[in-house]
Amino acid sequence: MAPGDMNIAAFLQRAGSIERLGPLAIATPEAQVLKGEVVAAGKRYKARIDADRKAGRKTTSCPPENGTLTPDQWLAHLRSYPAASRKSISVYSAFDGLMRKRYPCPA
Repeated sequence: MAPGDMNIAAFLQRAGSIERLGPLAIATPEAQVLKGEVVAAGKRYKARIDADRKAGRKTTSCPPENGTLTPDQWLAHLRSYPAASRKSISVYSAFDGLMRKRYPCPA
């Protein structure tokens, strides 16, 4: 499985196992694995958007070059997906969905 391909049900389950640690959770190896999933999804997303722009194709969203995403914003987005569909949606697809929501292209 490539980084970013973890399904969001598994991601949320793993995140839930360390959330109880509060701010200390970020220092755990599990948090680093989860962060790696999100970073990989972001890199794949940016590479795709950049390739689309370079080729003159319309992009699915129009994000700024730099942005921030807090863990709470990310988890809230993942939790917005219906529980029944979480096993079939990858972290990468969820990242793309969040970018479409946050940064729609002008009409």
